[in-house]
Amino acid sequence: MAAIPTPKLATADVCDALGDDVQPIPVAFNSYGGRADFAGPAITLKTLDDNSVLKDLVKTAGEDRVIVVDGGGSTRTALLGGNLAADAAANGWAGILIYGCVRDLHELAVEDVGIMALGTCPRKSVKQGRGALDAELAIGGVVIKPGYWVIADQDGVVVSHELPSL
Repeated sequence: MAAIPTPKLATADVCDALGDDVQPIPVAFNSYGGRADFAGPAITLKTLDDNSVLKDLVKTAGEDRVIVVDGGGSTRTALLGGNLAADAAANGWAGILIYGCVRDLHELAVEDVGIMALGTCPRKSVKQGRGALDAELAIGGVVIKPGYWVIADQDGVVVSHELPSL
């Protein structure tokens, strides 16, 4: 199935146009991927220090969607590195938002996928198969459900229950 092209959406424009119908996530995410801006419907994952489910997910067809990972804000391990970023880019994911850490920054920066996370950690995650796919998440007090729109750029990350039309 061919992906539908995602329109260019700027977080500031979305906030100005939609007001309270869009929620900025009040968390200071850092950008690490080859794309500074990304947007798409969310696929959600809740996990802690285990990237097994994410590893499988990035190998599936992304169709310009955004993977949102609630890693509990953990800084103990990285949930994404260069190999997974390459898989995500090759499979058409628009972006990955991680409430946790990443590693292999030199590799992430060259992949054609947006990647935002709290920070970095050189330690790899465990692989024990833990993680809840399609979970309802709350990051920074903002609820993110599967299918909600996630829009990210250098100004921050916002969430809307539907595709913003500007």
